[in-house]
Amino acid sequence: MSPGERAQQWRQVAIAVSRALLTAAVLVALYYVLPLDAPTSGAETVAKLALGFVVFGGLLTWQLREIATSDTPGLRALEGLCLAVPLFILLFASTYFLMGEADAAAFSAPLTRTDALYFTVTIFATVGFGDLSAKAEGARLVVTGQMLLDLIILGAGVRIILNAVQRGRDRLADEAATEPSQ
Repeated sequence: MSPGERAQQWRQVAIAVSRALLTAAVLVALYYVLPLDAPTSGAETVAKLALGFVVFGGLLTWQLREIATSDTPGLRALEGLCLAVPLFILLFASTYFLMGEADAAAFSAPLTRTDALYFTVTIFATVGFGDLSAKAEGARLVVTGQMLLDLIILGAGVRIILNAVQRGRDRLADEAATEPSQ
């Protein structure tokens, strides 16, 4: 590999990492500025969570296609993960924040946006410090759902993304093998 090709690869890595970090930063910023303070019922919160999952599923499907057709599937997978994981976490953080706003007894303490994000990450990381906990039955059901989805995302989700990366690499190898020699 020539120095120019190596430099081009490092540029691609730098661009992918920058886009990934920027995506995560924008999602977190949106979480803090979106108007989540309007009172909502439990049914409205569940509907918003369901809509969030529809959007999440659509974005994940689009990301998998992008990975499989990319010239740099590994870097594209990094970008996809940096969209999917924060979006997943922020979807639940928003839900917990809304639940706490709707019912002060849903959690062991009132939740600010930061508290809701902290609570979501401790569940996602399976740490469970215990300083915040779900008290209401509805909150416990959502937390249980998140724990199950965390396991699915960590297991099946990573496998699906890695398969998309492999398909992209196989496609690139096939294209290179069928190109006429120059």
